[in-house]
Amino acid sequence: MDCAGLFVYGLAVAVALLLVFIYDRCRFSELDAIPAIGPSGAVSSWLGVVRFIKDAPAMVQEGYQKHKGGMFRVPLINRWVVVLTGPRLIEELRKVPEHELSFDHAMRDLLQVKYTFGVDAQEYPYHIQVTRNHLSRNLQALFPNVYDEINHAFSAIISLDQDGWAKVRIYPEIMKAMCRVSNRLFVGLPLCRSPEFEALQQQFALQVVLRATLVNCFPKFAHPIIGRLLTNTPSSIRRCMALLEPIVQERLQNIDQSRDEWNGPPNDMISWLIDVSDEEHRNLRSICLRILVLNFAALHTSAQSFTHALLNLATYPQYCTPLREEASAVINQDGWTKAAMSRLNKMDSFLKESQRLSSTTLSMRQFVFSDGTVIPNGTHVVVASLPMHLDEEHFESALEFQPFRFSQQREDDGEDPQILLASTSASYIPFGYGHHACPGRFFASSVMKAMMAYLVLNYDIKLEKEGERPPDEWFMMNCSPNRKAEVMFRRRLPT
Repeated sequence: MDCAGLFVYGLAVAVALLLVFIYDRCRFSELDAIPAIGPSGAVSSWLGVVRFIKDAPAMVQEGYQKHKGGMFRVPLINRWVVVLTGPRLIEELRKVPEHELSFDHAMRDLLQVKYTFGVDAQEYPYHIQVTRNHLSRNLQALFPNVYDEINHAFSAIISLDQDGWAKVRIYPEIMKAMCRVSNRLFVGLPLCRSPEFEALQQQFALQVVLRATLVNCFPKFAHPIIGRLLTNTPSSIRRCMALLEPIVQERLQNIDQSRDEWNGPPNDMISWLIDVSDEEHRNLRSICLRILVLNFAALHTSAQSFTHALLNLATYPQYCTPLREEASAVINQDGWTKAAMSRLNKMDSFLKESQRLSSTTLSMRQFVFSDGTVIPNGTHVVVASLPMHLDEEHFESALEFQPFRFSQQREDDGEDPQILLASTSASYIPFGYGHHACPGRFFASSVMKAMMAYLVLNYDIKLEKEGERPPDEWFMMNCSPNRKAEVMFRRRLPT
């Protein structure tokens, strides 16, 4: 085919894709009654897509200011998204029964689960039951392992220079630490410290997000083709199986032995998964897939949240002293236990204040709000969480970073569980809200407090350029800490 023929062929494909995208836009005409931010035409709305990709926070803030207490919509590449702006609507949404609202369907769309995790993880998510029940129930007994891994991880990550200070590119190192600590409870020693295993989990978690984003850039009819071309799940499962095979096979072989011959399985995620799985899913491949999925859930969100908090602490190092004093008093009395972590009120408040940047996504069948607004089938509904978190109506001096905002509130109002880091409410939703709040939030909360307590007790912390916090990185509605940001550490002398 000559150059002219290739040009005509390419032009035809481009026109066909454009028509498909326009058709996709027209499918959402039932949303016309909901005000749009930016152009709302089938073609002109693409200007809004470009703006949303470049500056989503400003676009959502604009919608929040114009339609506070109501809802508006913003354009994504493949759909319109409806944004709720107040606790009343969020509370109303929370009360919708499961058969009318499907969080799972939203996650399947957002993460393209069919191609990133596979149908099996989507249809048989028994790992969620394990996270909600076994992990929470056993965390107290296993907390010495959590502390041991935190100590080992940070001792390896923070290598001190001759002048006593170490400069650490913090986000990738926190990701490593979070991976090792989580997998100490998931797969145990020595595999949790394996560089190959660590690299696999981090790469898989990152590739899920990248591949899902790419698939969502194409029309729905093209998803099966693009998804299968981009997926790396089979190769990731094979690599995980090669690493976990000796452990899992030994556990499976020992199931049929009598208690006299076997003292029982180790108390970790592998054993819990084997325990709750049915006969069909009690095999090496199924267990490895769940370990990959659980690492995806545990790593990025927790690592991002903790890095945000650590950057805030390095920006305001004066808060190290009260955090250190609290941690020293509590741990000297209770040791490195889950119970001790629950008494770190200032630490809990510091982390919660740092976590005021997040969003949640829901998908629903057709639903009518009390004001008569109809949300048609297949529409994604999100919450304008950042504008709400920065709204004086919900948080006094909302634009200020007040690390002990919530611990002071506990002192003033008493032991209200709604004030805790792992709590959820209609005006504070980093961990989601309602039936589908993150099942691992109590584990994540305890681990983050233990990591922060370890760091403030053992190191002085600051930025190289004091007080100049590296800017966060935004991609549409997702906020990540600056991936190049560096934090300075200096080992504290025993007192």
